[in-house]
Amino acid sequence: MTKEQERARARRRHEEAEKKQKAPVSESTRDKQVFGVILAILLIVAAVIVVPKVLPSNDTAEPAAGAQTSIATPEAGSTPSAGLASGQKLAAGCTTPPAAQTSPKQFSKVPDKATAAGKTFTATVKTTCGDIVFELDGAKAPQTVASFISLAKEGYWAPSPCHRVTSEGIFVLQCGDPTGTGQGGPGYTFGIENAPKDGSYPAGSLAMARTQDPNSNGGQFFITYKDSKLPTEGGGYSIFGKVTKGLDIVTKIAANKAVGASPSDGTPVSPISILSVSVTEKKA
Repeated sequence: MTKEQERARARRRHEEAEKKQKAPVSESTRDKQVFGVILAILLIVAAVIVVPKVLPSNDTAEPAAGAQTSIATPEAGSTPSAGLASGQKLAAGCTTPPAAQTSPKQFSKVPDKATAAGKTFTATVKTTCGDIVFELDGAKAPQTVASFISLAKEGYWAPSPCHRVTSEGIFVLQCGDPTGTGQGGPGYTFGIENAPKDGSYPAGSLAMARTQDPNSNGGQFFITYKDSKLPTEGGGYSIFGKVTKGLDIVTKIAANKAVGASPSDGTPVSPISILSVSVTEKKA
């Protein structure tokens, strides 16, 4: 064997010895690698589950037919259940309101205005805080008065919470939505009548609430307990009568303002609900 062959043989033995000396991957290292893979998988799964909950929803609630939100963009958190909601307290002389209606009666046809045209009516509204009496002017607002009379006869507002009170800029108590949410209507709508061109609504005025659509009058109405100036854009708000008794009840409720972060506009601190409405024609 030549010296060159001996050197080559020695080199091969040396290389084989080095391979044997290199330690294989340890169990601890292998465990770390496996744990890393599992952790990565878990993070990916968690991202798939969590991200949809963090992203905001694009869903929006559609208002009910005849929803009234203009003179009243109502605060969330009315009192649809019996008893007092959080932050509410009974005013002196008031009783605990009943639960609001979950499925109020709905009507497809606007009442005939001829039934009220040229006539005057007295409406007695029994509430959990006492009687409030209206004089309804069928001469100036025949369609509105005809609708009010029809809904009263149908028992539409029995019961019905007054869901909104305002005490800054405008001074109103808004009622007439049996659901107490500010979004309910009787199923039909009609246009504006007898709206003051200057936007002046004296204390004791009885007028219709509506959306920005001038043809969205329905079942919701409001009472001004102080002189108020309301927007005239869109045609204003239909005055169809006045309070002849019980304005002090409205003033008492308004004095306690609204619950929540905006006490000048929202659900009354002191709840008041309509229990029944009866209407009779005033004879000359």
